[in-house]
Amino acid sequence: MRVNRILLSSSLIVVALVIQVSVLARLHLPGAVPDLLLLTVLGLALVYGHVGGALIGFAAGLLADLAPPADHAAGRYALVLCVIGYLAGLVKPESGQVKSASGPMIVVVAAAVGSTLLYAGVGALVGDTAARHVGLGGLLFTAALYDLLLAPFVVPGVMALARRAENDPLAETNPAKSGDIASGWLSGGTGLRIGGQRGGLRVKAARARGARAGRIKGVKRL
Repeated sequence: MRVNRILLSSSLIVVALVIQVSVLARLHLPGAVPDLLLLTVLGLALVYGHVGGALIGFAAGLLADLAPPADHAAGRYALVLCVIGYLAGLVKPESGQVKSASGPMIVVVAAAVGSTLLYAGVGALVGDTAARHVGLGGLLFTAALYDLLLAPFVVPGVMALARRAENDPLAETNPAKSGDIASGWLSGGTGLRIGGQRGGLRVKAARARGARAGRIKGVKRL
């Protein structure tokens, strides 16, 4: 991953996690909690693709697993967001521009439902049955509803920032351009072309050989 991708993704993930833990988790809404971290991962995955989405999702989930007041096994949410980020990156627009809002909204609903199911499934494997007591149906509905309402304020902004950082001219390196700049500096800075320098050296060498041959002939005549 590029440096600008890492810096932008890290900043957005930290901000999203702080807001989710300090604000959204304390609203005490019925059912699930609005998942701002999930929406941030989705926005980045829709720009960076499946590989970047998987890496960003894993890092974001692991940070959420370790951040207080996490009450589940470390790595559980990292696995969930890694899978969700990978799948979301597979539907990345080829042009990088979203033509309509229906596509990202479908991705948000599918990600909210899928992440809740996957989180509950992984919890069942490790012996966590909290989803059964709360009600899985209510969690699925509220998770999809909250994320869908929050998505228009998060996903487009995250995608715009990611595209802007992706098109940063300072981050692009083109070997061909650097070679042209180097050759232009050599020819423009000295005022001479390399080919012209070679031709001049050849002419001087030929003149030196002719002068030497003339001196030798003159010695022989004497």
